[in-house]
Amino acid sequence: MNRHFVRTHIFAAVCLALPRFAFAADSGSDLAAKLRAKESGSTFVRIRMQGGSGNETLQVQIKSRVSDAASDVVYQILFPKERKGESVLLHRSGNKFTATLFKPPATLKQFGAAEMKQALFGTDLSYEDIIDSPFAWNQQAIVGTQDIDRFPCQILESKPGGHTSSYAGVKTWVDPRRMVPLQIEKYDSAGKVVRRINITRMLLDGGDSLPADLEVSGPRGSITHITGSSIKRGQNFPETEFTADGLKQLKTPTD
Repeated sequence: MNRHFVRTHIFAAVCLALPRFAFAADSGSDLAAKLRAKESGSTFVRIRMQGGSGNETLQVQIKSRVSDAASDVVYQILFPKERKGESVLLHRSGNKFTATLFKPPATLKQFGAAEMKQALFGTDLSYEDIIDSPFAWNQQAIVGTQDIDRFPCQILESKPGGHTSSYAGVKTWVDPRRMVPLQIEKYDSAGKVVRRINITRMLLDGGDSLPADLEVSGPRGSITHITGSSIKRGQNFPETEFTADGLKQLKTPTD
């Protein structure tokens, strides 16, 4: 038999036996660190939020600055007119969380860690979901692989360890090629899924893929659809944007 023919067919058989996607040899901690790095920085986003307990449609602008040490995130309602200006400032310093709510014309309310489970503007996201990243938790492990919408994913399991959280664990289906989460499930202490987040559309920013549209299933059985309309990264926000007084102003990066 022709030796070249034999070698060619052996090579073809080996290729067919290989998995169709070779995952990088990252540990759970490595994968979590890469995801955390993508969350870092200063960003301005506009989104539409539909559904939740009130089945409302809200147009919202988001300003954020995120680092390992601390985070500040501001959500401000632009539409409908009767809710325009309603805002919340979420702050994280290490493992401590606070929230400041503003309702025009002059109502300010301070929240502490005990209120972080409350719903954001009546949607299926909680304040905790916005300000606390499971990728920063102490315990990270890759516990399997699974395709999501035909994209091979690694399943990252995050547990809070000594970190304060209302969740006992979070599983994230990560597309390691684009380094983006495609599905997130958050569990209570009994192992029940409390909240599920599916990323339904990606936005390409330069060569970087970013989640743009999300579907959030909450503990009350309702669903919130989030549609991103614009995103600007690398913003230089004045310090006043992340204060109680700053909540009273509806400024954008172009104002």
